[in-house]
Amino acid sequence: MILVISGPPGSGKSTVAKILSKKFSLQYISAGSIFRKLAESEGLSLLELNKKAEVIFDIDRKIDYEILRLVKDEKNLVIESHIGGWLLKGLSDLSVYLNADLEVRAQRISKRDNIPFSEALEQIIEREESHRKRFLSYYGIDLFDLSVFDLVINTNFLSPDDIAKIIETYILSLSKNIR
Repeated sequence: MILVISGPPGSGKSTVAKILSKKFSLQYISAGSIFRKLAESEGLSLLELNKKAEVIFDIDRKIDYEILRLVKDEKNLVIESHIGGWLLKGLSDLSVYLNADLEVRAQRISKRDNIPFSEALEQIIEREESHRKRFLSYYGIDLFDLSVFDLVINTNFLSPDDIAKIIETYILSLSKNIR
């Protein structure tokens, strides 16, 4: 099974993807982790690398090509990626979009990264604008068009385990109805 988990920063996609990876014995691939490692190796913050990627297409393309290569070579993956649902349309078995209100996501990132709420909020707004511009320009992807997703979940009031359980139930229902 190739499962894609997409969503904006702080929506819970990494945490949920890791839970589902264990539950279904899937290899976990994180575009966000690849991007963070690249930022670290270049001595840049995530925001700085996002800004750099706005003018240097190869930054995103390298990550996206690596994910596409893995999907062609492997068949048991959970892929966490901002644009995975769009990028892997037709290649994945299930594509899920997680979302939450901006303030909820900022609170989560503030707690995770141990930074003030106001800083997390500012980072999210800047990163999302950078993503929106890049992905529309590079790939023609409109991040507001969720029609490519099989399942969309508002994570505002759900724990990561609750979200994973919803997705698990959906997967099990699909497998019953396909037989």
